[in-house]
Amino acid sequence: MSNSAVINTALCLPAPDIEALCQGRIIVAICKNYILPARQFALYPTDTSTNQLPVEQYYHSNFLSIAKNAFDKLCNDNIPIKAWARCKLCKEIEPDTESLAALSRLTIWTTEALRERLTQNHIFLAYLQVYYLPTLIQLSIKVNSQFIHLGRSITIVEETPVLNEHSFYKRQYQLENRHQPQHPQLEYLQSLITQVASVNPIAEQLNQDITSFLGWSIKKVSLHTDPDLQWIQTIADVGNSSDGDTFEKRVRQSLIKLGFYNNNSNPKTSLDPNSTGGAGGLDFYCESPYPIVGECKATKSEKIPDGTAAQLVKLGYKHLQRKYNRCIKIIMAAGELTEDAELTANGNEMNVIRPETLQRLVELKVKHPGSINLMDLKPCLEQEPFGGAADTKINGYIDNIWLSIQLREHIVKLIKNADRQVGIEYINGAYDASNPPKIMLNIQEMHEILIELSSPLTGYLGRIKGSDWRSDRFYYLRDLPIQS
Repeated sequence: MSNSAVINTALCLPAPDIEALCQGRIIVAICKNYILPARQFALYPTDTSTNQLPVEQYYHSNFLSIAKNAFDKLCNDNIPIKAWARCKLCKEIEPDTESLAALSRLTIWTTEALRERLTQNHIFLAYLQVYYLPTLIQLSIKVNSQFIHLGRSITIVEETPVLNEHSFYKRQYQLENRHQPQHPQLEYLQSLITQVASVNPIAEQLNQDITSFLGWSIKKVSLHTDPDLQWIQTIADVGNSSDGDTFEKRVRQSLIKLGFYNNNSNPKTSLDPNSTGGAGGLDFYCESPYPIVGECKATKSEKIPDGTAAQLVKLGYKHLQRKYNRCIKIIMAAGELTEDAELTANGNEMNVIRPETLQRLVELKVKHPGSINLMDLKPCLEQEPFGGAADTKINGYIDNIWLSIQLREHIVKLIKNADRQVGIEYINGAYDASNPPKIMLNIQEMHEILIELSSPLTGYLGRIKGSDWRSDRFYYLRDLPIQS
């Protein structure tokens, strides 16, 4: 909660410029007159009647669709105001060609547009930290100056910034020093995605990810709740019940969720959760990425009899013939095996997995989709000793993944707290002194993790490549959220 802000005036800007400010695409506005730093005001969208150039020449081509859409939304009767701003800095724009070209690359305006504005008069670049209004305000005021009075005061109790202080000042430093854009290709891709994001949820999610990576948004990576969690969180309860049919369905759903699949349409050797094998069919069979065959046994309290393991052998050979020998054999069961069942399981190279462990594995997969590598999981499923030892191995595998995720979250936080670009020596020292997760890293292992976290596919950190790996520098981009 911040101190309240009182707004009674509005800065008049072209509607596309305000849209770009609200998207975090830019942090500056072109103004005719100097604005005193710390002044705060609403942002009132206008048309481009003061611009001598057509919109196609005024804005960059990758912003044109957004600009035209912003103009289309303007209504002569009611103009929507959705944001306010606080001026952080105001500087006169330098007229030299090189500076204008550099400014153009970092904003939405063409170099031609900046030159045209300079021919009219001196112009200023106002650095604006923009905030969303809690509710839209509809006004219709004739614009005849840079600022207009709203007619009433608006009190802002809680500030909701487009960019936080860290992101804003990093962008301000880039603009003041006219540094090159770091990811122009991604900016172009984002402009294309924006055109379909409003009607395509997947495109909208990708749009949010890219804008977050570019530093145009501080929206935290949302911890999306997978709707499948509703049934995933019942796996253990169903496995510890007498509802064998539902448990078989949950096991099949779980294997599919983990990434196993089976193109076989034979209901007796299927992985289709809506067409379970029934009498005489295998409870589950996976063909890829490696073959797995298994039997399910839901039980409240009784031990698993020898017949469960024997049934798997019988049905496996019956339906798979020679393929059965190449399969990993698994019994999904809640109860302990009887002594005879244990002997049969060991003798036939079967592993036993409890429903609680299966649920834990699938929950990890949906909360952190890239965390489970099925080829890394394979040794836990097929190596000796057989019987119940696999359950312990899988839990150890899960524990190690969680620790690895926590380690990466810890490193991202260290660099975020540094609030500046830092080198590998600093990060390594800060890690050792910060009570990290119980994983010892040497400096090269640390660097490998930093490269992973700064990959464009992850985008948690930024990287400035040095002359060698020891001179690389890293900086914070976004949080790595953990769903426990």
